Amino acid sequence: MYEGAPYHPFPNRWWQMIEKYGINIFYTAPTAIRGFMRFGDAWARRHDLSSLRILGSVGEPINPEAWKWYYRVIGGENCPVIDTWWQTETGMHMISPFPTDPLKPGSGGLPFPGIEMDVVDEEGSPAGVNKEGYLVIKTPWPAMVRTLFNDDEKFRQQYWEKYPGWYMTGDSARIDEDGYIWVIGRVDDVIKVSGYRLGSADIESALVSHPAVAEAAAIGVPHEIKGNVIHAFVILRDGQPKGDDLTGELRKHIGHEVGPIAKPEIIQFVDKLPKTRSGKIMRRVLKAQAMGVDPGNISTIEE
Repeated sequence: MYEGAPYHPFPNRWWQMIEKYGINIFYTAPTAIRGFMRFGDAWARRHDLSSLRILGSVGEPINPEAWKWYYRVIGGENCPVIDTWWQTETGMHMISPFPTDPLKPGSGGLPFPGIEMDVVDEEGSPAGVNKEGYLVIKTPWPAMVRTLFNDDEKFRQQYWEKYPGWYMTGDSARIDEDGYIWVIGRVDDVIKVSGYRLGSADIESALVSHPAVAEAAAIGVPHEIKGNVIHAFVILRDGQPKGDDLTGELRKHIGHEVGPIAKPEIIQFVDKLPKTRSGKIMRRVLKAQAMGVDPGNISTIEE
C-alpha cells in the first residue's frame, strides 16, 4: 500500500512502482485517474505495466472518458476495470462487475450476488429503465451498519425513514436495459437550475470528455432569477491555453453533450481542486470559495 503524492517527483510515481514490484492489482480513485490523464500517455508508456491483471476504481462515479483511458493506457486493453460501489456504512462492495462480465465504461455493473438493489422515485416505485432516481438496498447483507455511534435516532432518520425497510444510500442512479447500475452522485450534488434538476457528475463528465480538459468540478451557486447557476472549476491538460475562446467552446460543448440548460454561468480555470486524502473532490469547499464564505472543517483535505 502506498499513500503519498502520486505526482512527486514526477507524474510516473505509481507506474514506476508497478514496474519495480510487479504489482498485479491496481485500485485507485477516478479523480487520480483524471489527474494522470492531464499529463498525457507518455509518462505511463515509459514503464512496463504488463504485470497488471486487474484495475479497480472506487470513491466516486468514473466517467467513461477516464474509464477508457485507464483501460487503454494503464491496462493495455488487457485488464478489466472493476468499478466498485460501496460505502463505509455498507462495510463491503455492493456493486461490482466480475472480470468475466461484459463491461460498460462508466457503470459499476450489477449488484453483488445476494444483494438486491433498485432505483426508485420519490414515492418508492421503480424509476424505470434509464430513469434517474434514488439508489436503495432492499435486502440485509453480512457487513451492514447497525447504528451510528451514540446517535441511533440519526441512524434511523438518515438511512431507514424515507423508505421503511430499505436502506437509503443517499446516491442518485439509473438502471439500464441490462440491469447495470450507473451511479450519478450524491443526491446533495444535484443542482436545480430554473426548475431543472442536473447532476454535477453529468456536467463534470461532459467537461472531461472535451480534449482540452483533465479534471472538472461543478457546483450550484444561488441566483436571483434562476434559483441556482452552475459554476464549473476546470483543470486543463498540459499545454492547453486558457482564454475566452476556450470558455465559449466548453460552454458550447456542455450544451451539446447535456443540454443548453446545463451550460455553466462561470467557468474558472484552476491548477488544482480540493480533495480528501481518498481522492474525492470537496465540492463544499469550492462552493464556499465561490460564495466567499467560511468552508468549515477542512481537516480531511489532502493538502
